[in-house]
Amino acid sequence: MFQILKIAKPTYYYQTNNCVKYDVNNYEEEVISAFNKSRKIYGARKIKAVLMRKDIILSRRKIRFLMIKNNLVSKYTKLKYRNHKTMVNNDQISNVLNRQFNNKKPNEVVVSDLTYVQVGGKWHYICLLIDLFNREIIGYSAGPNKTAELVRQAFHKITGPLNKITLFHTDRGNEFKNKIIDKILITFNIKRSLSAKGCPYDNTVAETTYKTFKTEFIKGKKFENLTQLKCELFDFVNWYNNLRIYGSLNYLTPV
Repeated sequence: MFQILKIAKPTYYYQTNNCVKYDVNNYEEEVISAFNKSRKIYGARKIKAVLMRKDIILSRRKIRFLMIKNNLVSKYTKLKYRNHKTMVNNDQISNVLNRQFNNKKPNEVVVSDLTYVQVGGKWHYICLLIDLFNREIIGYSAGPNKTAELVRQAFHKITGPLNKITLFHTDRGNEFKNKIIDKILITFNIKRSLSAKGCPYDNTVAETTYKTFKTEFIKGKKFENLTQLKCELFDFVNWYNNLRIYGSLNYLTPV
């Protein structure tokens, strides 16, 4: 190697003996800070991406070592909700989206689903509307009932023009089959797309977003009333869209 690189042996040994020794512990505070600023959500992979933007290069192994040393544990999900059988939307609407989840234009395709959360000891529901272009949550709502009204309220949160949306994709939940929803879609000329019955893979982006949502927003929280839920939901959506880095977006935020 000395011959190939044309380096004298004394030069090499001089450099190695006099260079500043690298100490992973020098960046311990940086790792702790990145973890806390992520609301104690990021794992080693995302912390590495955050540190790289500060020109700090640490391997995931070293970051995990520092996380274990400081008892930094990322959140995880554990399902407790008991699903109840409900009516299924049997409309003859095909899966127009056909699992084409990438390379969309802004606001071109919106996907949605509903999830559940405990509020004051009772189940409440949250609806999110997600833009496939950048996985941004462009509409959201929360309420005590799993109905089409909840979906309508989420549409009212969208700040951009609804006529730019060309396709609205959901699963076959009965809350999406309603005259209220049909009126919105017809008014703004939005086409429908439904997943195949019993096939969550047809709505993967929504399923993945809700998995993240349950882990990072719902887990470990105690909501006393609907007002508190709505306030914290507003705060989380703002953070999710503007500050949280996203793996499939090359560690950029949706916005």
